[in-house]
Amino acid sequence: MTFRVLLVCMGNICRSPTAEGVLRSFIRTNNLGDKVEVDSAGTHGYHVGEAPDSRTQRAAMVRGYNLSQLRARKVARQDLDYFDLILAMDKSNLDNLMRLATPEQQGRIKLFMDYSKNFEDEEVPDPYYGLGHGFDLVLDMVEDASKGLVEEIKATLGRR
Repeated sequence: MTFRVLLVCMGNICRSPTAEGVLRSFIRTNNLGDKVEVDSAGTHGYHVGEAPDSRTQRAAMVRGYNLSQLRARKVARQDLDYFDLILAMDKSNLDNLMRLATPEQQGRIKLFMDYSKNFEDEEVPDPYYGLGHGFDLVLDMVEDASKGLVEEIKATLGRR
């Protein structure tokens, strides 16, 4: 049985593709590639079909994450049934997802930073309009939360 995770931000060109690339890498290094499916999407369709922001790709590549093959897409209603866990990068996107979801689906929607061990922040800040260091901060936060998420996924898979 496959455990499916969807990572969501507004446009799906900065935070959520970063989280997708990092989480996929961590899934591979933990030998969970055949057990876990990871995807990302946006709550808005502004950038559908586009590659991640060039600054996002550059910052990720410095740390060994290649995001160049990813393409932005918008969250679809069927995603809410398909994915076991849907993680929003911030409260605004969490609210958007909750409005889209049925009461049964809402229990699978959380904040990505709920899995962080070293950051007290509830939200991954959007680096799009900021300076270059914001992309590195996003990576720091995403790496930390991804480690915690992988631990949770391992425990969940162990219970199945």
